[in-house]
Amino acid sequence: MFFQKEAKSFDIDMGNIPSHIAIIMDGNGRWAKKRALPRKAGHKAGAEALEKIISDCRELGVKHLTVYAFSTENWKRSKEEVDAIMDLLRQYLKNYFKRFLQDDVRMKVIGDIRRLDKDIQESILEIEELSKEKNGLCVHIALNYGGRDELRRAICKLAEQAAQGTLRASDITEEVISAHLDTAGVPDPELVIRTSGEERISNFLLWQIAYAEFFFTDTLWPDFDRTSLEEAIYYYQNRERRFGGR
Repeated sequence: MFFQKEAKSFDIDMGNIPSHIAIIMDGNGRWAKKRALPRKAGHKAGAEALEKIISDCRELGVKHLTVYAFSTENWKRSKEEVDAIMDLLRQYLKNYFKRFLQDDVRMKVIGDIRRLDKDIQESILEIEELSKEKNGLCVHIALNYGGRDELRRAICKLAEQAAQGTLRASDITEEVISAHLDTAGVPDPELVIRTSGEERISNFLLWQIAYAEFFFTDTLWPDFDRTSLEEAIYYYQNRERRFGGR
């Protein structure tokens, strides 16, 4: 695990770019507070930072980018803040993500979207349908997502199959479990980035990040840029990935 010390340039190996990067985008509220701005201004700045990072990942050749946008626990925040986040999401689903379709970017949402407002659900389904044939970067947006909830829902699916007599306990392999998660068919993240200096997983991709490398930076999410991303990739490239072996 690594904490950023100072900004500098990084000579990354373009032949060793992680296929799947996952990011816990943390620090929007603190970014706004430092500038005496409302929290919604921090979320807007964070959304703008995501735009740039999506473009950067596409240019670097990353195949999958998963970002933690709204967790199952975030409903505990004030109604004003939740409403501001949802309004921002509406705006980006309507305008921004559709623009990215021109850049061969596919968008998928992980999490239980049934709690989201109907119009947001419809926009999500529309973007997923419009982008499903894209072959470039796939951006996975975690909305109303929690790793424990994802596992619970997967276990419920398996239990239903067992109750119907179509699944035996001995049939439940790691591959079968993975196939029932929101990320079915997607390779596990090789690199997990968390911004703002926090050192927690926070219920994010609990199953999928078993062998990921972790990069923690003090940089607040709205300030996370191409240099920050390249630093994380440089760190990843200098790790020895043994997967339990020697």
